[in-house]
Amino acid sequence: MTHHTSVLIIGGGATGVGTARDLALRGVDVTLIDRDGLASGTSGRSHGLLHSGARYAETDPDGASECIRENEILKSIGGHAVADTGGVFVQLTDDDPAYFEAKLEGCREHGIDAEVVDGDTARERVPALGEAVERAMIVPDGVVYPSRLVAANAASAAEHGATILPHTPLESFTLEDGRITAVSVGGEEVDTIEPDYVVNASGAWAGQCAALADVDVEMQPTKGVMVGVEYSGIDPVINRCRPPADGDIIIPHGEQVILGTTSIAVDDPDTYERAQYEIDRMFEECSAMVPDLDGRSPARTYWGVRPLYAPDEATRNTTDSAAGDERGISRGFFLLEHADDGVENFTSVVGGKLTTYRLMAEVTADHVADHLGVGAPSRTASERLPGVDDPAELDALVAQYDARSPADEDVVAGE
Repeated sequence: MTHHTSVLIIGGGATGVGTARDLALRGVDVTLIDRDGLASGTSGRSHGLLHSGARYAETDPDGASECIRENEILKSIGGHAVADTGGVFVQLTDDDPAYFEAKLEGCREHGIDAEVVDGDTARERVPALGEAVERAMIVPDGVVYPSRLVAANAASAAEHGATILPHTPLESFTLEDGRITAVSVGGEEVDTIEPDYVVNASGAWAGQCAALADVDVEMQPTKGVMVGVEYSGIDPVINRCRPPADGDIIIPHGEQVILGTTSIAVDDPDTYERAQYEIDRMFEECSAMVPDLDGRSPARTYWGVRPLYAPDEATRNTTDSAAGDERGISRGFFLLEHADDGVENFTSVVGGKLTTYRLMAEVTADHVADHLGVGAPSRTASERLPGVDDPAELDALVAQYDARSPADEDVVAGE
């Protein structure tokens, strides 16, 4: 069966469904496809931190400002798809106090609430913290449950007329006169899609998708491990206040915490080594902040792959040697318009962070709307997502769109 659509979005992660929602709210006819169910790629395999911007405050003012704005928006529209846990950056005995001061100054400069407390006060607020904590900075971090967030965005898009096809893998493009005129797909509902415009939001797979249109999008995916541990009683996100490195974050998940993460370059986002030393590294590093983690066993382990744009990584000198310690401090997102590559109705969106998915989607939707001559503005920053006031309703949407993913499988109710 052939399906006609104004805009085809390839990729059912947060950015893809966010773009579908944004365009559908503007009255655009949208179709979204994914190969393995929604949130099956990077979004659903993240550590789920809702950044306050504090992580980037001393090095990337634009990134920090974007994060705190989007943090506040998601807390407003996201309901039970997010958790307003708060966060704490801890300075341990071996950490550089000048780095703490620079981060604090950056937070205050960029409008990120930051309260400094001494080690004893920090341990009163978070009893699991160890004696090595000398002081801490309290910031408005939070937690994202990606399965719920992605499913709610998909439901909103569908409510406004979008077609969501979660098990419809891309197979090939047909190009005529510098345009994509047809898209062959797998799955059972349709076999050919005829779009006016195509958005490549396939994350770490963006290079493979673009290559089908003879377009070069050079990606540098990096893998990272997340380890779930049975551990209750930690309420805020705990961050180590040092330059980003392995095992510097602990994400609360009710009866579990998620320890993360590594950053190791891989050639293929589908096939890479999942090494025991990475898991061991999480316990070694995170137990420096929370000593009681030492000696515990994983409840679950999963890896995700970041959709990093290689030219940006090259400017940061972050080409990884597989040591796991060569990473950029912060990374933006990139909208790649492919008319100059010979395909006038094709755009890729790459990079970015889960926290800024809505902003990425808005920028992408603005670009597409301008191309189509649609003048309606974005509404996603102010319109609350559907189902978010009831966790059971959200989890039913997760099941409906096959969006259940490792990042929050301990939180989302099973069928």
